[in-house]
Formats: sequence, C-alpha cells, structure tokens
Amino acid sequence: MATVLHIDSSARPAGSDLATFGSHSRRLSKRFVARWRHQRPGDTVLYRDVGLTPPAPVSAAWIHAAFTPKERRAPWMDGVLRESDMLIDELIGADVIVAGVPMYNFGVPASFKAYIDNIVRVGRTFGFDRTRRGEPYWPLLAGMGKRLVILSSRGDFGYGEGERIADMNHVEPSIRTAFGYIGITNVASVAVEYDEFADERLAASIAAAERAVDELAERLAAAVGEEERGPASEAAA
Repeated sequence: MATVLHIDSSARPAGSDLATFGSHSRRLSKRFVARWRHQRPGDTVLYRDVGLTPPAPVSAAWIHAAFTPKERRAPWMDGVLRESDMLIDELIGADVIVAGVPMYNFGVPASFKAYIDNIVRVGRTFGFDRTRRGEPYWPLLAGMGKRLVILSSRGDFGYGEGERIADMNHVEPSIRTAFGYIGITNVASVAVEYDEFADERLAASIAAAERAVDELAERLAAAVGEEERGPASEAAA
C-alpha cells in the first residue's frame, strides 16, 4: 500500500466548492485525494494544513542546530529541530505528495515557504561535504520513487510555460527546484486561473482543472499499482 501526504497552504480555510470566497487550491487537492481514495481505498492518507497551522520559520537557533552534527548537539538543539524532524519523517514516509499551493504575489505563500525551509535540511534530505570531488551537495531522497503533485491557483492568466507572463510565475518553478534538490523530481501540476476576473473564464478554468486533476489522480494511481504488481509478477514467473 502507498502513503499519500496531502498538504494545503492556502490562508482560506474552505474550498471554493464550499465557500463563495473559498480556496481553489484546497478544492483541487481535496478532489485529487478523493479520486485517489476511490482508486486505491486501502492507501494511507496523511493531512497537513500549513496554511492554517504554519511551521515555525527558520531562525538563527534552527540554523545553528541543523548544521551541528547530531552527535554534538546540545539538548536544546534537538528541541529546536523537533518540528522539522516530524515534517521530514512525514515526507520520507510518503510515496505521493499532493500540495495545494496558491500563488500569492507571484510566489508561494509564506507558510509553504516555511515548510520548504524546514524540509530542505542538511544531513536529513540533502548531503553536504566540502571535501567531496565535484558537486559538494547531493540529494538524499533520490531513487525512492516519490511523486509530487502541485495544485495551484492564480488571479491572472497566462502563467503557464511559454505563455504571456510565464516569467512572473515563481510557484511551480520554485517548488520543483526545492524538491528536486532533495531528490524528488517526478512532478506534475494543475492550476486554476482567472480568479480575479470571476466570470465565465474562471468557471471554465475550474472545470478544466478538475478534469485534469481527475485524469492525473487516476493515471498516477494506476502507475503506483503497476509498480506494486511488478515485483510480485516477476517472482511468480
């Protein structure tokens, strides 16, 4: 069985399917997980709402503790890193990460940035050795088969690759960079646009995004199922 880590980061507490001024990213992430559960009811789903309960931002004490080798840490350092350790343990245990991340002023919400800062950590999710030949940094979560799904929403339109204001989109690119750095490179994304227009274009964008989410959830669930059956089939042969 697989484990799905469902993360929401919108400041809005309800999805746009439930509230007039609700969150489109929450709407999409909930839909993805519901479709996944329908396809794979035996899987474990963990939920973390960093939008309503954000992780503590990185501090000087956090940096000091994180860059101190574990065997040399004082007790207070373990306390400072406790939340980070919990978030990283969740991430390491997940096979699929579903992240609802709206665009706030061209980037990710501060709460999701705090999440990234807590999980991109030396010795836990990436390695560093200044004496290492070539690249001194390397990902520690590479080769684990993890998949990341980014479900976003935007007020304007044309943020997609090659579109009119793609260079102003720092949501999906920054998330791909951070997660890729620690070894999670299998990434898919879907986004709602036209939120600020609140007209038929928004309705059409939501409908298209929901169709894309359904297809994506079914495709990834099928792929995970194939991977699970593969070793068993080989053993049987």
